[in-house]
Amino acid sequence: MSLTDFRTLGRSGLVVSPLALGTMTFGPGGWNADEQTARTLFDAYRAAGGNFIDTADIYSGGASEQIVGKFIRDSGARDKIVLATKFAFNGSASPLTAQQAGGGNPNAGGAGAKNIHRAIDASLTRLGTDYVDLYWMHIWDGVTPVEEILQTLGDLVRAGKIRYFGFSDMPAWLAVKAATIASERRIPGPITMQLEYSLVARDIESEHMPVAREGGMGIMPWSPLAGGFLSGKYKREDTSNTGRLSGANPFGDSKFAERNWDILDALKAVAAELDRPAAQVALA
Repeated sequence: MSLTDFRTLGRSGLVVSPLALGTMTFGPGGWNADEQTARTLFDAYRAAGGNFIDTADIYSGGASEQIVGKFIRDSGARDKIVLATKFAFNGSASPLTAQQAGGGNPNAGGAGAKNIHRAIDASLTRLGTDYVDLYWMHIWDGVTPVEEILQTLGDLVRAGKIRYFGFSDMPAWLAVKAATIASERRIPGPITMQLEYSLVARDIESEHMPVAREGGMGIMPWSPLAGGFLSGKYKREDTSNTGRLSGANPFGDSKFAERNWDILDALKAVAAELDRPAAQVALA
């Protein structure tokens, strides 16, 4: 698979590489990439022909957006890059975004119109751009009606601040309701969903994938290597010093379950038969 094997995202005209560059680890943090390392990753992805960069306002307290924006400006390739960022988490979880969002403010998070307008303006400032190509609802707050979300994101499309939008980590019913309302009212609707999907996390196959097909939405997996577990670098007999998979981590429960180790053993066997890295086989 080549990064220039472009395809459209969902039922839309947005043309993207088959693999996006996720930048959650760009910026300060215990297991993150410093700016020099992040630039090496960015440059390698671009040199290989990739055009799809994914960040979020919460990543590294907003520093990821700042770094990504700087790299894009330095490259002079804004029009060639599909830039995605996200809203919904309350910024008071980190010092940088807490100051920007007014820490402790319940309207500095969620999917309500007040927060969405605040969040997009803050993201555009950090990214140093006039628009983002794809704006994600990072997570549904469980409160805001889908009609309000569609209205607000549609307003941002019409205002030119975003080109398209999608939903991440939401119930399947919410996505199909949004797609149905948008289709019936002939208004902008979600073109894609971002969900955890890998060899050890296949729950979305039962409901989200049929919803995506019915609603004309693409599916963009996050953590397709299960936080690095499917790279094969971890050992069943020794799970000490395992970085972000140790203790509290953004990937939920530990990946070191017996079922997952069995899956990894099967993956390694196939990789050995094909003489390919385990990570490459897992992605395929």
